[in-house]
Formats: sequence, structure tokens, C-alpha cells
Amino acid sequence: MKQLTFWGLFLTFFVIHVGNSQEIAILKYGGGGDWYSNPTGLPNLIQFCNDHIDTKIGSKPQTVEVGSVSIFQFPYIHMTGHGNVFFTDEEAQNLREYLLSGGFLHVDDNYGMEPYLRRELEKVFPAKQLEELGTDHPIFSQKFVFPDGLPKIHEHDGKRPQALGIFEQGRLVLLFTYESDLGDGWEDTEVHNDPEEVRLKALRMGANIVEYAFKN
Repeated sequence: MKQLTFWGLFLTFFVIHVGNSQEIAILKYGGGGDWYSNPTGLPNLIQFCNDHIDTKIGSKPQTVEVGSVSIFQFPYIHMTGHGNVFFTDEEAQNLREYLLSGGFLHVDDNYGMEPYLRRELEKVFPAKQLEELGTDHPIFSQKFVFPDGLPKIHEHDGKRPQALGIFEQGRLVLLFTYESDLGDGWEDTEVHNDPEEVRLKALRMGANIVEYAFKN
């Protein structure tokens, strides 16, 4: 992989750090996976964050493509879906530059994207592997405390929920929430008919992730 380009560094300094942006975006990716799933989820999380962790995020998240320079405008980008994920080499390089220069990507597996994501992350960080976060990681003790780590929101294969990450110089730059399905818990109540206490756990964990991303 190439080093950070001047353009990537320039955008990072003037947009992410100087602008101190509190906006978030949805990542549109190739491969045929439904990147647009959980349409009510992120708007509900945004409202919850604005109400409970004093953010001032715009109510409608924007959509950005993996290879666009627009990703550098957002300190937090959300990615979800059920199936295939594909990055071109250029897209992988752009995402790498974004993450190394201060951005944060939260990938929430809506079910079925895990093997494809792992394959594509090898293009982004060929020398790194996803590592499981311990329950003592600060992402679990921001505004809301989760002493047992990532909560289980929806059952799929009977596996335990896992928070997996990629780190750069000790900073968590990418979080992959697996076998939890936070995004389903963020959706409007009538979409999945989740009990209110389950939705609240999902929203609180989501707020912790956003808060961590904005601070780090």
C-alpha cells in the first residue's frame, strides 16, 4: 500500500481537525450487498445521541462512496449490510488514508457480511488482523457502561456477540460489531418489534461508539 497522499493529509487537517465536524455518513460500497439496509436506524441513533450525549449531528445522514474524497469530511462513517462487500484497490487505498488520518469506521454486520468484509479488509490493511476488544476497552464505558462488553440485540446463529477492531498506534480506527446487530435495534419499534429495553441497549451502545469516535 502507498503512504498517505498529500491530498488525504490536507483534507484530514482542514476538514476533520480544524472543522471539528460532528456529522456522520453511511458508506456505499460495491459487490451487491445492501449497504442501504436499516433505513430508520441511523436517524434514530442520531436523535438519541443529540438527546443524550450533547451532540449536534444533522438529522439526515449523508451517503458517501468508498472511493470518494467526501469521506474525509466525516469523523464517523457507518457501514452495514447482509452480504457481499467489494472494494477496488483505489477504494481500499482511499479508505486506508481516511482511517490513518483520523477517521473512524463502524461496520455493523446485519447478518452475512463477515467473510466478505474480512476478505476486503486485507486490501485496506494487509498487515493487520481484526482483534477482539476486551470488556475494559473505553468504548464500553463512555456515557453508558457495558461491563460485559457488546450487547446481544438479535439472534442469528447462536454465537456470542463480538466487538472486533483494527488498531493503528493504539487507536481504534475500525470497529466491527458481529453477532449483535445493533442497527436492527436502532430501527423504529415496529420494524422488528424489539422490546424497549433491547432497543435502549442498542441505542446506548451506539451512542458510546459515536462518542468514542468523536473524542478519538
